[in-house]
Amino acid sequence: MDLDALRFGNLSKLGDAITDWEWMTKKLAELKTDAENNLKAKADAADWAGVNATVTREFVDKTADEFTDAHTQADSITKILSDTRSELIDYRTQLNEAIEHGRKKNLTVMDTGGGTFTVTMNVHPDRAAKGVDVPEHSQKDVDDLRDEVQRILRKATESDNSAAKVLRLLVDQTKYGFSDVHYKDRDTAADAVEAADKLAKMAKHPDKMSLADIAEFNRYLEKYHDDSLFSERLAEGIGGKGTLQFWTDMVNAHAGARGSELKQMETLQRNLGMTLATASFSDSDGMQAWKENILKETNTSFHSRSGPQYFSPVGALGSQVLSSLMHQGEFDTEFLDDYRTKLFKQDVGAGDSNTNALWVKGYDSVDMVFGNGNGRDPLEGLFDALSHNPEAATHAFESKSDLDHMLSTTRYTDRGESLGGALESAVTGIAAGDTTSMAPSHSAAQVKIMANIMHAVAKPDGGADLATQGLGSSFGDMAAAYMPEISQAFAGPDSGAVFITHSETPKGLNLPDVTRFLSATSADPSGRAGIIFGESIYTGNLLEAHLSDPSLFHGDQAQVLSDIGRNAGIIEGLVGHSAANAEVNGAVSSENEYNDALKAKGDFAKSWVNVGLTFIKVPEHLGGATMGGLVGGGIGAVAGAGVDRLIEGQQLEGAKDAALYHSSQDLFKMRDSVSQQTQWSVDDALARHHVDLPEDGIKDSVRQAVNDGWKDSDYYLNRSKEQYE
Repeated sequence: MDLDALRFGNLSKLGDAITDWEWMTKKLAELKTDAENNLKAKADAADWAGVNATVTREFVDKTADEFTDAHTQADSITKILSDTRSELIDYRTQLNEAIEHGRKKNLTVMDTGGGTFTVTMNVHPDRAAKGVDVPEHSQKDVDDLRDEVQRILRKATESDNSAAKVLRLLVDQTKYGFSDVHYKDRDTAADAVEAADKLAKMAKHPDKMSLADIAEFNRYLEKYHDDSLFSERLAEGIGGKGTLQFWTDMVNAHAGARGSELKQMETLQRNLGMTLATASFSDSDGMQAWKENILKETNTSFHSRSGPQYFSPVGALGSQVLSSLMHQGEFDTEFLDDYRTKLFKQDVGAGDSNTNALWVKGYDSVDMVFGNGNGRDPLEGLFDALSHNPEAATHAFESKSDLDHMLSTTRYTDRGESLGGALESAVTGIAAGDTTSMAPSHSAAQVKIMANIMHAVAKPDGGADLATQGLGSSFGDMAAAYMPEISQAFAGPDSGAVFITHSETPKGLNLPDVTRFLSATSADPSGRAGIIFGESIYTGNLLEAHLSDPSLFHGDQAQVLSDIGRNAGIIEGLVGHSAANAEVNGAVSSENEYNDALKAKGDFAKSWVNVGLTFIKVPEHLGGATMGGLVGGGIGAVAGAGVDRLIEGQQLEGAKDAALYHSSQDLFKMRDSVSQQTQWSVDDALARHHVDLPEDGIKDSVRQAVNDGWKDSDYYLNRSKEQYE
């Protein structure tokens, strides 16, 4: 920066710009609030169908999000500009004070252009007016003034340049729309960019990185992995192919890590993956090139440039390296779509039984994952990434042939658990581990995928075995999320007034498939626990909904409660009968497994009540929100109490000679447990909402309905078997 530019530059124009941005930020804040409270809220509350339920709703959601991002970006720009102006004014003050200090020693500073200046004597003693004493100075005074002015100009230049760099990066992040990254001042943004440049430089020479360097690398990633500018800058700095090479080198250099080194490498893998996930959302030209470059290298064999495997003839495929970094974090949908298309094409081409040979056999020296697994099957990492991005997961399994193939491969691979997480995300719209977001209504595409999954499991030639291939727990969660559609399948046409849902296609499930799916899932202890919790939560919320608002059903309330009780009996009866029909062998261990699963799934099920997997939408005149999400409002309390009761006291006990899996006596105990749980939920709902109904009559009606449903469940099981034989 030129000396005169700092001294005499008109910063008032920058001040005017900041005022304009402050006004713009304020207006965007109002639009953001309006979009959230009116545009999006009304769209969420609307019962849309057809094109409106998909295209229009998605457009409204994205429009509302854009207003939020626009406000975020405007606020960042305002703060960066304001901070930079304040810094430049401060540096101008420092410069003027330094020049004035020099003048008192007969020194002056002159701009010589191009960022240069000179320090000269202000008045030569020989030319001073008669009687004027000229201050003396030493060479040290000259040097000190020069150094001080140089320091001030350097800092002012850094402030100006870094602000320009950050603002360009901020604007370039999205080709269309606005960036969601937010900074409170220029220094925060500049520090993030500087840190990224430092790490990119370190990553060019991984062989020179000591454990102390890796620890420093980790600290920066831990701090900035959610920072868009940092993540983009780092990814671009390393490059697409360079990213794959860097991780290959790191994995080989630390092969066999133990103790603290292993923990450090596990942390590095997680943080690097999350950083790349954040970077993938950038639409800058540099990140577009990074994505294209990295996808071109999926079939490239990567060898370590140093270390014990340098001379190994077998290197890791680019897809194996990339997928090993995708177990954590949410990656951009378009990027996942492109990557998934490439991997699915290869996997499907190998056939159902040969996928293990395609990715695993012949790669014995490859181990890309620190901790569990080895990363040889790139589909596992991809599935984990899909589990964190419901939109991309739904895209992945819309093709029935692709879905059927992936399900079939679980018999020959270890990818079942990862696939289950991806499928769960695809059909529920909730990312794995997300216990904060409201569950969206099931789209037509999601219900279709769920129907296809159920049909695959219902197939008589081994479909039921899928529940034992690592998918059972996820199947249970999916069944829980689809209790409204499942309930309407059992109840038949025109049952929506009782079994409330906001699904776009509530009648989209096939009853025989539903029956066999629930039966097969019951073979897995965790899957069985998921069904039971899901049924209990849905039943509790249905009871509370109808008893708190009789206008939901235009008819006899006793009939509604009877229908709900019968449904509970059918679903839990299917679970009980399916378990009872299994072999007695291993009954005690199976019981212990179920008790453990019930406890673990119960802790998870509590979040279902909170995030909206409670499936019921409150009528618009009551607020239009999903029941479980009305924090502090009490709706969902009946379901929550049901979950607590199941965890605390309704576990299986006493497998001495024969367990629930084969004993009709224990089977009836389970029936009684379901009946009692349902009646307790009725009690809770009646008490909470002060409903004046004949308590004994209601309880007896519900008890009888549960028993009838329990008996009917055996009929449904037998009928579904006959249909597939």
